[in-house]
Amino acid sequence: MAYNGTKFPPQKQDSQPGKEHLMDPAPQFMNPNYKPSGKLQGKVALVTGGDSGIGRAVCYHFVKEGATVAFTFVKGQEDKDADETLRILHENKTSDAKNPIAIGADLGFDQNCKQVVDEVVQNFGRIDILVNNAAEQHKTTSVEEINEERLDRVFRTNIFSQFFLCRHALKHMNEGSSIINTTSVDAYTGNPQLLDYSSTKGAIVSFTRALALQQVEKKIRVNGVAPGPVYTPIRPATMDETDVSEFGKNTPMGRAAQPHEIGPSFVFLASEDSSYFTGQFLHPNGGMIVNA
Repeated sequence: MAYNGTKFPPQKQDSQPGKEHLMDPAPQFMNPNYKPSGKLQGKVALVTGGDSGIGRAVCYHFVKEGATVAFTFVKGQEDKDADETLRILHENKTSDAKNPIAIGADLGFDQNCKQVVDEVVQNFGRIDILVNNAAEQHKTTSVEEINEERLDRVFRTNIFSQFFLCRHALKHMNEGSSIINTTSVDAYTGNPQLLDYSSTKGAIVSFTRALALQQVEKKIRVNGVAPGPVYTPIRPATMDETDVSEFGKNTPMGRAAQPHEIGPSFVFLASEDSSYFTGQFLHPNGGMIVNA
């Protein structure tokens, strides 16, 4: 369901990762009524999967709040979306922030994650905020369909990358820094059509809680966001053509979210406003009740 109560038109993308520039209508990464207040002034942020969807919305909100932003994308497949996100960030960054950068990388491998962290540090000197947002999903009707190759791929993208990035980024993060991991409502409710994806999202919840306890003495906070249905490119790249039209209708609000409705949750967890939060999750999910 669209934000204004009308249905999105049916749409399907034949390859992954999904592309935002192919969606009709385009997802809304910004809310014109959003009022920034310098919550992230002077901070350096790394956002994975920042070229589209929730990642683009997070990057946009971060630069509006004064942060210098680096984001990752899948090189050769998401170049057009990454270029558009770079343009958006350049146009909206504050005068004292450095120019944003985009880094093409396959985050499923440790060495690639190290190279991403090294490039951010070479450009900006440190990392204050790490947002582990990159993910992929594939539709399934049976556990028997999920072979070893696919399981390895989904876990590498969705949870291995978070371990790898944290392991390298933490060397360049100081007291007061923040890690934010994107999970999903599916981690709490389960989703039979997204069995391996749901499993990785559950792993992210446990990883976040354990890492938060590990880092608490260093005064580095680790939290997460667990969105419900959101209108992003991952959906038409995964599900059937008619699914987007019905997506989100079973939430109490009766619709999917726009990405700009998720972005402020990341701003809160990245800023000093959430100084007493660690090991916690925010749940922008349209009213779905989860025991979390």
